[in-house]
Amino acid sequence: MKKRLALGHQEFSEVIGNNCIYVDKTENIYKLVTEGSYYFLSRPRRFGKSLLANTLKELFLGNKELFKNLWIYDKWDWEKSHPVIKISFSKIGHNVIGLEQAIYNQLSDIANNNNVTLEKKSYPEKFEELIIKLSKKGKVVIVIDEYDKPIIDYMDDIPQAEKNLKTLKSFYSILKDADKYLRFLFITGVSKFSHVSIFSDLNNLEDITLNKNFSQIAGWTKEEVVKYFSNYIEEVAEFYKDIFPDIMTEIKKWYNGYSWDGLTRLYNPVSLMNLFKNQDFRNYWFSTGTPTMLMEIIKNQKFTAFDIENSYTSTEVLDKYDIKNLKLNSLLFQTGYLTIKSIDLRTRRIKLSYPNNEVAEAFSKHILTTLTNGNFDITQSLLFKIADSFSDNKIDKFIIHFNTLLKTIPYSIVEDKEKYYHSLFYLVMKLTGYQIETEVLTIDGRIDAIIKTDNNIYIIEFKINQSAKKAIEQIKTKKYAEKYTDDKRQIILLGINFDTEKKRVDDYIEN
Repeated sequence: MKKRLALGHQEFSEVIGNNCIYVDKTENIYKLVTEGSYYFLSRPRRFGKSLLANTLKELFLGNKELFKNLWIYDKWDWEKSHPVIKISFSKIGHNVIGLEQAIYNQLSDIANNNNVTLEKKSYPEKFEELIIKLSKKGKVVIVIDEYDKPIIDYMDDIPQAEKNLKTLKSFYSILKDADKYLRFLFITGVSKFSHVSIFSDLNNLEDITLNKNFSQIAGWTKEEVVKYFSNYIEEVAEFYKDIFPDIMTEIKKWYNGYSWDGLTRLYNPVSLMNLFKNQDFRNYWFSTGTPTMLMEIIKNQKFTAFDIENSYTSTEVLDKYDIKNLKLNSLLFQTGYLTIKSIDLRTRRIKLSYPNNEVAEAFSKHILTTLTNGNFDITQSLLFKIADSFSDNKIDKFIIHFNTLLKTIPYSIVEDKEKYYHSLFYLVMKLTGYQIETEVLTIDGRIDAIIKTDNNIYIIEFKINQSAKKAIEQIKTKKYAEKYTDDKRQIILLGINFDTEKKRVDDYIEN
């Protein structure tokens, strides 16, 4: 009997109890709970953090039967159990009743479920009292899922976000002196806020976000996908048998690519399960929330599309998230829109890029929607026309459609005129599904853009308020085409000149 997909289930007990597929992460979990005690893990939303947190809860409660047939089953001492304080800040109702009251209610519920009476009045004191009283039954395990949700939810209302941050700081400050009562502490979130006390007061809290030993603890590797979902893969392969000869290549292109160590590549569980359910390659994870705040930052800070992809950073930048001084790279990485492509071990330089087609296409669409003031529906048909004309190598029609699209976009988005037009061209080609590289280095210079199709390689040079002739001359003088002489595809030189006064392509040469 084929096991069910665990879509909609975050409770480990529900996944097992409903005969859903559980990708066994208990070997990683065993390493986690036996080699340390206090951990923080950052992962994007809907990436398996909650299931991991709930698995830890059931493990320490000693619910042995749930772990039958899993790696850890015969390696864990089931005779020992611990009282568990499990709080998920995504489910406490802070948006309705306020954060302080929500925490207060949550602590009261946990106390009642454990037959403990709390007498203290303030929520920090109640938290401390709950820990102390539960510790009489054994050392306490604390699992806090999505600790930063009350801050993330109000990033478009900074005063409220700062108020919630202060509330959380008071709440977490109790943990500083609770060491003697605790067996294990595990905290998950999307972002690592630099001003929340768990990171300043808890010196023994180990951040395993970028730790290579736990890079696979959430998300699925290719090997896991093939092992656990072979029946579903076969069904998708059969459905697309006349379209995609190698279905795993297409699945990888769309949903693989996330990494926190630069080596291990992971699939997003939600996206993959939706693919298996619907047999439709489209955006699932990204559609669960429009990053309005991200788009405004990109717009206000004058970033361009190719400033974002293939950008460089360091662990120091990725490690922080300051509510008053948001760094775009850090924000995009922690929220899952960028991932680690590689790490230079000598310099510790980290290269970031989109993890896969799903994120790249959807994020580009959101940027273009922002640039067109929300009129993406109007531009959608233009994008299809642009894609078709380029596919047919009808560059004249391609330029006409591209110029029509330019008319829908305000001009003052990017200060650098050259970058503005380069970025728009990049966005459009990305959205039409073409493989585009920008600022490609050669021995003699830097190519503005390269687009590869099944039959052609386009070498593109842009000029601003000059001429397409100069663009073509530069391609030839710098011998850009020599880089691709071993490729069997036809090489096409394309010179494009943008007229900033007319706000359009006024000249182009195809050679």
